[in-house]
Amino acid sequence: MRGKTIVITGAFGVLGRAAAKEAEARGATVAMLDIRVSKQSDAGPTLALAVDLGDLAATSAAMQSIRAKTGRIDALLNIAGGFVWQTVEEGDVAAWERMFALNTKTALTASKAAAPHLIESSGAIVNVGANAAVKAGAGMGAYAASKMGVMKLTESMAEELKGKVRVNAVLPSIIDTPQNRKDMPNADPNVWVKPSALAKAMLFLASDDASAITGALVPVTGQV
Repeated sequence: MRGKTIVITGAFGVLGRAAAKEAEARGATVAMLDIRVSKQSDAGPTLALAVDLGDLAATSAAMQSIRAKTGRIDALLNIAGGFVWQTVEEGDVAAWERMFALNTKTALTASKAAAPHLIESSGAIVNVGANAAVKAGAGMGAYAASKMGVMKLTESMAEELKGKVRVNAVLPSIIDTPQNRKDMPNADPNVWVKPSALAKAMLFLASDDASAITGALVPVTGQV
């Protein structure tokens, strides 16, 4: 991926950092977008921009800035998102609105803002859906519905941009993060998906090696 520019949303979360580290190791220029910029313990990114991904104008301006500074945008990894567990009976409607804002809308806004630049480079979009959206369990309604929105957005954009930009999504199961270990202390994290492994799957879909793949929803479920 040397010479290419990879844009990552939600870039300062666990998966975002793993994807940035892997992309940089492959020689890519990395632009990290998040609601706020924090320090990295590893080598710093080429670009780090704070942006509200719910704001199309601000997100478009960020993409234009990246294009101006790096000369191109070759791939967009839509990692920004959130999670909530609550039942319909005991939960609130606001959580549903929050999940669609964090998961579905951010993917839509970033994709729309990046699309003109990705068309220019014949690039790729890789979204993060969820294996839990294929069949939602108890308490997973809001999260699963918002992630299914991401998955249908992926399929629709793949058709709309066919021959111009490839659009795929990964469907992870539980990701091995400090927060998930805290929330599920009795689970076995050895069977969960490692952030680095998921990052590698996303970068494969963003690479020229996956040039024949578009519209795919790829399960990445570890040993669960």
